[in-house]
Amino acid sequence: MIRTGRIIPAARKESITLAAEVIRKGGLVAFPTETVYGLGCDALNPEAVARVFEAKQRPSFDPLIVHVAEKAALDGLTQTISLSDHRLMERFWPGPLTLLLPKRARVPDLVTAGLPTIAVRMPSHPVAQELIREAAVPIAAPSANPFGYVSPTCAQHVADGLGERVDLILDGGPCQLGVESTIASMIGSRPELLRPGSITLEEISKVVGPVVRARESLTMAVPGRLARHYATHTPLTILTGHTVRSVRPLGERAGLLAMTAPRHGDQRYCAIEVLSPSGDLREAAQHLFAALRRLDAQGFDRLYAEPCDERGLGMAIMDRLRRCAEPLT
Repeated sequence: MIRTGRIIPAARKESITLAAEVIRKGGLVAFPTETVYGLGCDALNPEAVARVFEAKQRPSFDPLIVHVAEKAALDGLTQTISLSDHRLMERFWPGPLTLLLPKRARVPDLVTAGLPTIAVRMPSHPVAQELIREAAVPIAAPSANPFGYVSPTCAQHVADGLGERVDLILDGGPCQLGVESTIASMIGSRPELLRPGSITLEEISKVVGPVVRARESLTMAVPGRLARHYATHTPLTILTGHTVRSVRPLGERAGLLAMTAPRHGDQRYCAIEVLSPSGDLREAAQHLFAALRRLDAQGFDRLYAEPCDERGLGMAIMDRLRRCAEPLT
């Protein structure tokens, strides 16, 4: 087994060849997608899947997303695909949409947390596509970070968090979107949005009709649905109301995650990370996790985060911030 944990450039063909060999031999490879970096293994190799859970210290009740490079691969993973699922695949694949589908028995139960469903997506990132094709196996891949921490959006984030627990890291540069994929299900009596992402509820509704947002009490296990997830080590509080910048962190060394730039600066905070000077939600999502990591690394007493309008991509941004923030008491 190759156990180097080193970062290699994804642009080189020999890097993809080596990474595919590591995957086929049961190893772990961190690789870029358009959303975040994933920690990949052969989805049909139970021992390799167990290594992913061990490396991330991820609880076994939290299922993994399986990545494919072409629709033909679904034949070996799923039992049936509904007309609505087909329509969503035609519209959004390859891309940041994960679909929940009935699984075949050959898929290890550890991948799906023992559930009869499997979460599948087809990433659009060329490195992810090339790796899956070269490995010639479906790749199970959660985010490449210690369980519960802020997701990685560059290769160095992976190395900082997992180190030697990953055999190889493919460096494909920063991720384009910056938040995990949208997860949707057509299995129940009505289409459901299980996790918001860059493909919005409104966009999905245009394809399959009305979509409901799943309740937090959802019993079906879905990746990224825990109440506290994507979290910084430093306690984070989401500011509320119309006076979000009037809060004064008395006696605290605090950092601020700002949606837009303060008009005249702000001396109350030791550091301010601006997600988008123009207020563009796509730019904000792209920078979200990296900005949280930079603030978290400065050893502040507390972090404060400004909210955004929960429409479109704003739903995904606020979902991640709420799971990062301390629970209300």
